[in-house]
Amino acid sequence: MSNNLAPLGAEAEAAASEVGGGSAFSRSPTGADGADGAAAGAGIEAADGRREPFLKALGERVRALRARRGLTRKALAHTTGVSERHLANLEYGVGNASILVLVSVTQALQCSLAEILGDVTTSSPEWLMLREMLSDRDEATLRRVRLAASELVGAAPSRSDEAPGRSSRIALIGLRGAGKSTLGRMLAEDLDFPFVELSREIEKLAGCSISEILGLYGQNAYRRYERRALEEAIEAYPAAVIATAGGLVSDLGSFNLLMRRSISIWLQADPEDHMSRVAAQGDLRPMAASREAMEDLRSILAGRAAFYSKADLHIDTSAQPLAETFEILRAEAREALGLPAR
Repeated sequence: MSNNLAPLGAEAEAAASEVGGGSAFSRSPTGADGADGAAAGAGIEAADGRREPFLKALGERVRALRARRGLTRKALAHTTGVSERHLANLEYGVGNASILVLVSVTQALQCSLAEILGDVTTSSPEWLMLREMLSDRDEATLRRVRLAASELVGAAPSRSDEAPGRSSRIALIGLRGAGKSTLGRMLAEDLDFPFVELSREIEKLAGCSISEILGLYGQNAYRRYERRALEEAIEAYPAAVIATAGGLVSDLGSFNLLMRRSISIWLQADPEDHMSRVAAQGDLRPMAASREAMEDLRSILAGRAAFYSKADLHIDTSAQPLAETFEILRAEAREALGLPAR
């Protein structure tokens, strides 16, 4: 494991809580403070062995979605207007018996829960037929279908299916502290490409800092600025190195756009390196509760890894020192662009 990438340029991550500034997964099952939280937590633990499997799985999916977005339960409660206690019960599969009524109805009607709830993918016979056709397919098959569908509806194909050299944008993805800023600037200089740090572009568009966007307008507004910044960067730079924020994969529209219009590279790192590099940037909040912060970080990595892994190339920035990591990145990027190794 190497920490030679520290200090890394700050991404102004949309969720500073990815590795600090509040636990993304409170150890108390309710996420609440005081006697009320403790009592509720005890009740949840006592009921753990009797949780209904569907509710347990539902809670796990909610926690996983929250991890992908890097949200604390407190932040989710603030956004939704739902109490932390109720969200904790949801995540731990306690209560919410009314949803089991809907499950029983779906079984009787032989339909999906999504159909009853009115999900867009159940809104017409064609959508329903597509859902049924794809329901048991593996990831490789689904990817081929996605690429074929992109071509059919006129979207640009993924870089991995383009002729070499067609796309001259390199997009670096990964969690905060992976090395996107440091390595991105080095690669841009080597290629003589503009370097675009998407977080800075978001702040220019909004006229304020990332923290102010989140504090004043919320994460949904941040994601809208992020999409606009990405669209403008793609429009302005036919060739560039783009460093994205770690949570971009939470917005599938932005992620799809990035994947279609660039060569994507996932910069991976060990959780310990993520943590130490963020601290080296001057953010000492993770150190206030390092054990909990590390657990949160691992959960976020687990929630996003399946999406990061869709990148065209993967490079482990913890496996070797900075200079060697850059040489690997440089060689991979030049080969993908169809440029001489030099």
